[in-house]
Amino acid sequence: MPKYKIAWLPGDGVGVDVMDAAKIILDKLQLDAEYIHGDIGWEFWKTEANPLPDRTVDLINNTDCALFGAITSKPKQEAEAELIPELQGKDHIYASPIVRLRQEFNLRTNLRPCKAYPGNPLNYKDGIDIVVFRENTEDLYSGVEFFPLPDEVRETVKKHNKKMARFDKHPADEVAVSLRINTKTGCRNIITDAFEYAKKFDRKSVTVVEKPNVIRETSGLMVRTAREVAKNYPDIELWETNIDAMCMWLIKNPLDYSVLVTSNMFGDIVSDLCAQLVGGLGFACSGNIGDKVAVFEPTHGSAPKYAGQNKVNPTAMFLSVKMMLDWLGETEMGDRLESAIATVIKEGKVKTYDMGGSNTSLEMAEAVAGLL
Repeated sequence: MPKYKIAWLPGDGVGVDVMDAAKIILDKLQLDAEYIHGDIGWEFWKTEANPLPDRTVDLINNTDCALFGAITSKPKQEAEAELIPELQGKDHIYASPIVRLRQEFNLRTNLRPCKAYPGNPLNYKDGIDIVVFRENTEDLYSGVEFFPLPDEVRETVKKHNKKMARFDKHPADEVAVSLRINTKTGCRNIITDAFEYAKKFDRKSVTVVEKPNVIRETSGLMVRTAREVAKNYPDIELWETNIDAMCMWLIKNPLDYSVLVTSNMFGDIVSDLCAQLVGGLGFACSGNIGDKVAVFEPTHGSAPKYAGQNKVNPTAMFLSVKMMLDWLGETEMGDRLESAIATVIKEGKVKTYDMGGSNTSLEMAEAVAGLL
């Protein structure tokens, strides 16, 4: 009986391509695991009005973790238009399956390492090694939204905050509201995770990235909680910065920063910026981590125009595999994989198109596997 059961979720687009490449590496590593396919993605939205079928949720509940490729997402009207005819006009609303996974399994921590590997021609600067901790279940991704704006919502908000009155001149069908919801528990959990990581890996600072001078309550809660948590880690400095300034400082002085922690939307934004500093989304791995379940994925999208061509850079997926191995406790295996990835990048003999080469995703996988 295999030691691990891993939910295998290719999704669609290039998610299938990079997962095929990852399988070459996992086979070479001889990880003692059973890979169980799960249905997820755009095809299941079109045919079932559910991009994350319940059978896949059940699968994940009965596996150790999941490896995920990529999925296609489209806005509300475009999504409904692609449903099969018998499902149209029945009030089906598309919701991102990865967001649902994060909430369904309380994958509260989104961990995104961004590391510049020597020899990568796309590095902004060598030596960058930033880890972003993004709160993964709250904030603007909570899904509490209104359009048109119901009268009772308008009146309730206005009762508690007079600033709402300035929107009275706008009719309900011209007002959309999305609630930014942060909890003290959510803030404390993600900030504690960031400090624990800094402690474990001897990192000297944690930077909380928010906007409390304008978004006073939700960002203010995050910053106040960070100050409380920081008292438990006297050997680690707490730095505070606004999200807009952080983007500027990362471009100017990326080597100054080590661990960043922030809320869901700001984390989504700043982690993409950090990814570009080390070569782009082709190098951007991530882990969605809960107390019992974890889902590992590259942060790039499905890039439908490249689907099936084995063209895109699979390094982000390989590094996501490394994160999965670490989470499973197979750290020696994970270290060997990262070393092989770094060697392939440094040698520069095998490169995908984004790195100035012409090799395929599968050829990158074979090059990495050849060093294991």
